[in-house]
Amino acid sequence: MNDINTNSKNKVKVEGILKGFPFSNPPLEEDLYKCVHCGFCLQACPTYVQTGLETESPRGRIALMKGVIEGRLKMNDDVIDHWDMCIQCRACEDVCPSGVPYGNLIEKTMAQVNKSRKSSILAKGINWLLLRRILTDQVILSGLVGTMRIYQKVGLHKLISVLKILHLIPGNLGSLHDFMPRISDKFFSADGQTYHTFGEPKKTVGLLSGCIMPLINGPEMRAAIRVLTRNGVKVIVPKEQGCCGAIHSHVGDLVKARSMARRNIDAFLSSDIDAVLSSSAGCSTRMKEYSELLKDDSKYISKAKQLESKVKDMNEFLYELPIDPPKGRLESSVTYQDPCHLAHTQKIRSQPRELLKLIPGLNLIEMRNSDRCCGAGGTYVITQHQMSLKLMNDKMKAIEETGAQIVTTGNPGCWMQMNQGSQKTNMPVQVKYVTDLLDESYRAERIENEPETESTPFNESAWEEERLELRSQWKNRAGDRRKRRDR
Repeated sequence: MNDINTNSKNKVKVEGILKGFPFSNPPLEEDLYKCVHCGFCLQACPTYVQTGLETESPRGRIALMKGVIEGRLKMNDDVIDHWDMCIQCRACEDVCPSGVPYGNLIEKTMAQVNKSRKSSILAKGINWLLLRRILTDQVILSGLVGTMRIYQKVGLHKLISVLKILHLIPGNLGSLHDFMPRISDKFFSADGQTYHTFGEPKKTVGLLSGCIMPLINGPEMRAAIRVLTRNGVKVIVPKEQGCCGAIHSHVGDLVKARSMARRNIDAFLSSDIDAVLSSSAGCSTRMKEYSELLKDDSKYISKAKQLESKVKDMNEFLYELPIDPPKGRLESSVTYQDPCHLAHTQKIRSQPRELLKLIPGLNLIEMRNSDRCCGAGGTYVITQHQMSLKLMNDKMKAIEETGAQIVTTGNPGCWMQMNQGSQKTNMPVQVKYVTDLLDESYRAERIENEPETESTPFNESAWEEERLELRSQWKNRAGDRRKRRDR
């Protein structure tokens, strides 16, 4: 496949002979040459389906990598643009008969790009601020999201939309305006807290709160904790944890990604836990691949493997537990959108659906191309905004075709993207996590068993959250008193 593209509008320049990628740790040639150009990946690739261009397919991008390795192509902007367009959904890995590790290849390629890219001072500043400061410091991040919450509450969000001035914001950052969902009044925070069960716990787990999820999905994280404790699982939220490093890996900042990995390894291995859980498909995928990220770190490689053996997606864990089937009826229809990294890399497809089928009254309707990327992809909504919108629109059409009232998923990026899509298309569909619906069913079961009276109304949100947090505080204080007494 030397002539990788016949479309003159998208032609790649050949600019002399080089010695391949300029920095250490490039994509491995042995992995590149596993690709036999069969083309199975083409229809699985969302950017190829949208454009029909060979260079926007995994096969085409691998051909570009080979061209650079062999000295036939220079790593210039023409080449880099095609790698940039990859959303890294890894759907190609799912269908590749040769087992090409495309995710690893594109990650190493983007690391080369990250080191060599000649960006403007503004672009470099935005990149440094986002990846090196904001996503790694929860105080800064929560302050920014808190400011966004005020911005939404006072109505500036709607005013800016009406004035149509978002294009004036540099670096495509204006795209975040619509991508950001309605922010809840209460964040979730990793403060080293423990959530206890009634009676002896069946399991003890560590919960990854991550970077953005506790700020945009605070209520959803509390719902997941309620489902866990309802099923006899004790939940520990280590204070020392942080961002999983997935976004840093995707844009080629492997140095910072490794730093974040070490931080989380230390945070979770310091606790006596049976599993590490995440409600974010991207985060659990990254953590399950920490040993690959840290394979050259002699101090952390064994620790990385130890942590990997404990990491579970939330739905994966609940299905394997197994949970007590909820009895509260939810008379509604639901469809499920497979997060890319959950379906294609972790091979978790049936577990979320089986959990949904446990809920009485809930009608599960499968959507067309449920595992086709929705276009979120971390920073992709900023860096490749137009392609992101095209993928989002296709996903919303697939959801609309089902007629479902609810769409569920298992990743905050997907959750935000489909919330944005429902608003832009005025589609009356609710976007939820599987654990949200399990929690609602358990609550409905409680209400059915204990009917409301005028004197004892049930406050669906505040009462349950307060009860859960107070119970944990009492248990923690009792434990502290015992420790002091034992001294």
